[in-house]
Amino acid sequence: MNGRTGTLVLAYLIYMLITGVPVAAGFFPVVGSIFGSIATIVITGPFSLSLAAMTLWVIERRIISVGDIFYGFTRFLTAFCAFLINNLFIFLWSLLLIIPGILKAYSYSMSWYILADNPQMGANEARKQSMTYMNGNKWRLFCLHFSFIGWMLLGILTFGILYFWIIPY
Repeated sequence: MNGRTGTLVLAYLIYMLITGVPVAAGFFPVVGSIFGSIATIVITGPFSLSLAAMTLWVIERRIISVGDIFYGFTRFLTAFCAFLINNLFIFLWSLLLIIPGILKAYSYSMSWYILADNPQMGANEARKQSMTYMNGNKWRLFCLHFSFIGWMLLGILTFGILYFWIIPY
């Protein structure tokens, strides 16, 4: 992230501000909460794809800009379908018990990176490829996530300001 931290922090700030608008709309009675829920469902997939693509571009040492946060909207249908498919399957697995849902969430976690790396790939194909990649690696990803728990708690103490640096990292 050397030299790109400011761009990523600004991109995440824009992402949080934009996704916060539908959540804020949920504070209004019925119409606001319906609008907020639908808007969140519609924009989460493209933004997830954008953030994954930006992460990959940083690793590949490409030049990134703050405007890349909207990259996922150029592939809106694929990103939207990936969000719906992944969350539908996670929900269905969670009906069995919570643990199978968590395991499937980890299985599908690489879908966004696969989609970002393979523009021609479809949403369901990326989900299946993610399951293949994560076979035997779910525990490793869990340990990586768990290693950030101290930073996340510290982020709470800073009223979320520290998250702008933790999340891109």
